[in-house]
Amino acid sequence: MYSKSWIMCLILIFSLTSLAIAVDVKKPQAYNLSNELPTLNTVDSVEILTLVDNYIDILLPSTDMANRPLAVKQGTITNDTLLAEHGLAILVTVHSGGENHTVLFDTGYSSVALPHNLKYLGIENQSIEAIVLSHGHNDHTGSLEYLINQFDQPLKVVAHPDAFIAPRYFALPNGVKILFPELKKEILEKDNVELIESKNPYLLANNTILVSGQIERTTPFEKGMPNALVEKDGQFVQDPILDDQALIVNLGQRGLVIISGCAHAGIVNTVRHAMNITGQPHVAALLGGFHLTGPLFEPIIDDTVAELKNFSPELIVPTHCTGWKAMKVFEKEFPSSFVLNSVGTRYVLRNETA
Repeated sequence: MYSKSWIMCLILIFSLTSLAIAVDVKKPQAYNLSNELPTLNTVDSVEILTLVDNYIDILLPSTDMANRPLAVKQGTITNDTLLAEHGLAILVTVHSGGENHTVLFDTGYSSVALPHNLKYLGIENQSIEAIVLSHGHNDHTGSLEYLINQFDQPLKVVAHPDAFIAPRYFALPNGVKILFPELKKEILEKDNVELIESKNPYLLANNTILVSGQIERTTPFEKGMPNALVEKDGQFVQDPILDDQALIVNLGQRGLVIISGCAHAGIVNTVRHAMNITGQPHVAALLGGFHLTGPLFEPIIDDTVAELKNFSPELIVPTHCTGWKAMKVFEKEFPSSFVLNSVGTRYVLRNETA
């Protein structure tokens, strides 16, 4: 017979092994780059239209890179205006070989701003063939249910499976935990809606727009959102926000256009991941939320900027959760490529070889 000490040893080994397995399961799992990589076709041009962002300034002039809408109709200043809110929604239209494809990236904070701005800008819902969610936080999903109910044509909705995790919380410095509104799959249960849940990269628009899938995290300073929590088995644990993903368009020799939602995986990690899964060594433009606002993230602004300089983007447009302190640093460090975003701004980038 086995001694008690031997049995206790076996129990201890089994317990430690189980713990190791449990911990390993919780680690962020990146896209397996040994798998066949997606083939992202190049496009002739891409238009990026800001439908929702935190900021609007109707007096900003247009530039070579940014076309600003005028608050004028038939020669008269309008009484209506575009709306800004703490959220993000970006309309991406690619043109390639005579084909046009349009995808909506995120849907803003509320059910007010995005529908209003779509109407104000004269954009028909029927032009949108897919909605991609950068992650499940409500400042990116606010108008999703409203829009779904407005669509009659076939529509794809692409999300990481963890976008539907609940309950999620935001922890305040005083320890109070604030509950995030839950993103429910039930709102997508319509005959014309195809929900695509994927951790891996996913191609849309005849292989001309790539959803990044789960982003590999390699930088030592981009550590996620420490005050984001998720409740599991009655315990509060850090939420790694594995559902964070980006959109990618390929302009050939000019490079990639990368659009982030909040970049909870880190904006440098996001760029590296986009380059890895496409095999494209150049970055033409980087737009979206970089999540560098507030005392938890401001200490990594300098490291972030230093790393992004290595990619030499022609256009850099920090939006939404980037924060004003970071914005000022980007403006200083990227004097020729930085553009201050505003709701309604349209960016057009062309493939130089098209």
